[in-house]
Amino acid sequence: MSKVWSASVERSREGALTVGGVDVRTLAAEYGTPLYVVDEADMRSRAAAFRDHFSAAFGRKGAGIDVYYAGKAFLCSQVARWMREEDLCVDVASLGELEIALRGGMQPARIGLHGNNKSDAELRRALEVGVGRIIVDSFTEIEVLDALAGELGVKAPVLVRVTTGVHAGGHKYIATSHEDQKFGLSLAAGAAYEALVACHDAANLRLLGIHTHIGSQILSLAAFQESAERMLGLRAAFTADTGAELTEVDLGGGYAIAYTPAEEALDPRQAAYGIADAVEAAVAKVGGTWPRFSIEPGRAIAGPAGMTLYTVGVVKQVQLDDGGRRQYVAVDGGMSDNMRTITYEAHYTATIASRLSEAEPALSRVVGKHCESGDVVVSDVDLPHDITRGDLLAVPATGAYGRSMSNNYNAALRPAVVAVRGGESKVLVRRDTVQDLLNLDIPPQ
Repeated sequence: MSKVWSASVERSREGALTVGGVDVRTLAAEYGTPLYVVDEADMRSRAAAFRDHFSAAFGRKGAGIDVYYAGKAFLCSQVARWMREEDLCVDVASLGELEIALRGGMQPARIGLHGNNKSDAELRRALEVGVGRIIVDSFTEIEVLDALAGELGVKAPVLVRVTTGVHAGGHKYIATSHEDQKFGLSLAAGAAYEALVACHDAANLRLLGIHTHIGSQILSLAAFQESAERMLGLRAAFTADTGAELTEVDLGGGYAIAYTPAEEALDPRQAAYGIADAVEAAVAKVGGTWPRFSIEPGRAIAGPAGMTLYTVGVVKQVQLDDGGRRQYVAVDGGMSDNMRTITYEAHYTATIASRLSEAEPALSRVVGKHCESGDVVVSDVDLPHDITRGDLLAVPATGAYGRSMSNNYNAALRPAVVAVRGGESKVLVRRDTVQDLLNLDIPPQ
């Protein structure tokens, strides 16, 4: 199979896809569709690759580095346990994600709390359990956190999120370091420096360092080099002025993955050594010592390890304005289980998963069953003319943001998440039931 699929995906002699040694027809029969399928060995391998390559690359310089798995990509208690076993840390961005990470056995000291508008309840809980870092995002948060830490009699460990002005990534909604957006404190406007001073002077905060995140789906290392130089320049200036050393610098992540065969992914080894060299050049330019670094690979760990299985329902042939034709393939899911296509104009690919076909390919669009014309899963893909009701369709690279952004639009039932490995499968997150929906609904009295 191509690079868009997890490592264990193959075609059986009968023509069906297998993943982790399990036939997708077996998975569909046992768990139903739509179904998120996670290749456990592949996901662990990707986590280990970032851990090992970055440790080796930064270790050459005598620097330590931590890898933070992005809970927002996909988090359940068993995935948190996998990350703990692979010696990764976890980023969380809500009270729910924090509790799931703790339930999975992730050590609080290896959890970082993100968010541009953290509630008092989220901050208090983070302080109570002793998370290792809270990434502060505003002057309001600095004041609130200082007060809460004082009430609890603890010192809150903080990093200041810096908007470096480095532009990188794909869709405008996933570029996160330009000035006109909600995250962080501006380096250019001086707000980041002022926030560092405020944290340093706060009685109940323990200032660890600085954090930045420049975007997502990044292929070029040049942006990371420029961002690192600006971050280390800020660190050097702050130390020179105050005498206080910032011991940690988080360089963020956003490493690109391939969603279609035409796209490229950023190789972890290439990223590790390229970013380490960029940091070395930045240190040489701005001076100072090497801090402890951290990175956040985000979707690069979870995304390629997952696929979504659908069952085909209706197939239509549609005449286009230019005289061409498009085949519309409607599946039993849609924007309720994959919001990325309609939200980010994201591109995916797909294949018939339950059999081989020798029919001629047709320009196709995979659509969902929801009451929206924008309910598209795959905008353009070649699928055989004989695709029909009951066929299984697989969409790769949905391990990140599929389940975590899923919803109950049209009172849809969110799919289960199943892990496969060594010929066996297990449920990570069960499928919604109608009773789940009714339990939230207050009946008329």
